[in-house]
Amino acid sequence: MASALGLPRNVRETAAVVYRDAVDKNLIRGRSIEGVAAAALYAACRQCSVPRTLDEIAEVSRVSRKEIGRTYRFISRELGLKLLPTSPIDYVPRFCSGLNLKGEVQSRAVEILRQAGERELTSGRGPTGVAAAAIYISSILGGERRTQREVAEVAGVTEVTIRNRYKELAEKLDIEIIL
Repeated sequence: MASALGLPRNVRETAAVVYRDAVDKNLIRGRSIEGVAAAALYAACRQCSVPRTLDEIAEVSRVSRKEIGRTYRFISRELGLKLLPTSPIDYVPRFCSGLNLKGEVQSRAVEILRQAGERELTSGRGPTGVAAAAIYISSILGGERRTQREVAEVAGVTEVTIRNRYKELAEKLDIEIIL
């Protein structure tokens, strides 16, 4: 699974440690091995700040998103893993490279997300959707426009999500967008 996602070695090793701890504490009983392995990989991604969504992990495993999420919550509670929610900023470099956007566009998207974070516009929102909206705004402002569909496909969110988030961000941060 880690290979399919192109994850670095430290994430694989962290996942192995989480998995071993789960086995040692007998948390595997009644759960599929692959489900626990997928949940351990998701936890490792978060611990190592290499964010991957539950959907991305579900795609490369034979386990549903729901099952991975449930197992992850159970394991993190039982093992006492203290994990912060992922920040939208963590997703920007990967999405920008997927869209072949220049560094300036990426920096502007990060700056938009910083301002949004300061004004608490990101809390309660899916980090991938907010990141995608910031990248969409930034690509227009930077003259490297990408369509909502292109950004949505790379980020794994819907065009509607991007539309809603980008309107919120533009309005609350006083960003003028000429389409």
